[in-house]
Amino acid sequence: MSPPLEEPPPRSRRRILLPFRLSENSDTRAVQIGILGTILLHLILLLLAPRLLQSPYAASKAPAHAIPRTFSIEIAPDAFAPKPPPKAPLPFKYVEANPNAPDNVPDKTNNVSFMNQQVAQEKPTPNGKSEAPALQGRKDFQNNQIVTGELSKPEPPSPPAAPAEKLPPSPAAPRRLQNPLSGDESQKGTDVDGFGSNHSKVLENPQQVPDEVKGIRDAPLVDGATAWMPQVDPRHPQPRKTLQMQHVRPAIFADNQFGTSNIGPIAINAKWSNYGVYMQRLIEEVQVSWDKILAQSQISAPSGTQVTVTFRLNSKGEITAIVSHQSEIQGPAVEACMSAITTPAPYGAWSEDMVSVLGNEQEMTFLFFYQ
Repeated sequence: MSPPLEEPPPRSRRRILLPFRLSENSDTRAVQIGILGTILLHLILLLLAPRLLQSPYAASKAPAHAIPRTFSIEIAPDAFAPKPPPKAPLPFKYVEANPNAPDNVPDKTNNVSFMNQQVAQEKPTPNGKSEAPALQGRKDFQNNQIVTGELSKPEPPSPPAAPAEKLPPSPAAPRRLQNPLSGDESQKGTDVDGFGSNHSKVLENPQQVPDEVKGIRDAPLVDGATAWMPQVDPRHPQPRKTLQMQHVRPAIFADNQFGTSNIGPIAINAKWSNYGVYMQRLIEEVQVSWDKILAQSQISAPSGTQVTVTFRLNSKGEITAIVSHQSEIQGPAVEACMSAITTPAPYGAWSEDMVSVLGNEQEMTFLFFYQ
């Protein structure tokens, strides 16, 4: 007979051992757990605070085997150098004078040129005080030229025509009746107490001819009526007379309504200087070069086209760079303007006074205008 079965004892609940006992009340237990979590969180933050507050840029002692990181800094030589002050404008202004005006030093002016000159014009402007003469021209164009002409050498004159042959007067050419000048006739009587008289016979058309020339009484007395007449050969016409142009650049005048009260050949206020002489020669060489390029290559552009070229010129007269060019068009017409500046270079060394004022290099701007 087997022994009777006994009921096993009930299992005990597993609990987490804490230094204090949690309350059986659920609300109180929740408060206790919250307080416990807060305490644990503060403990963790207290332990990690030194690491969290440590700066990443703070110096730290690297291990002996660690390789230090290095980098180099390259400073541009002019990075911290003081910027040079802007160049002051030139104390003078170049103008193109009239070479046919009289040499006359002006009283006061900032204009310089290749000769001394005082402003004047043929028709005075009442109360005019301008340094430039009054001119009629374009209102949208800036230019300091006051005369126009040609720089190209004049063509040699055509050979003279063959001498004209002299022919006898035409039979139909009318002749005028001509009589020699008459003298005085004296008439005296036989009576010693009487009176005598002098009289002269008035002849028709008296002339200084030795003998009478028969002809028409009322024929006009013109040259060639009774003389030899030259023969005109249409194969050898006489050369036509042309107006001699001034040896200056062709100009497009800028409109100037305010002139001067001085009367004389057209002129502008200007003083002579080496710079003025140098600039005059340079501008004329560029003009001749440009005309030659256009004539040889037959380059053309629409009328009114303007091309602005900025370049640098050094004290040796060399073109160091073409800085820029601006135009409404592109192509050979613009390249011709730049070639007109570079082809004649070098233009000659500057004088000492030019170098003292201009330095060793200057930037210049030329405006080319296609008519």
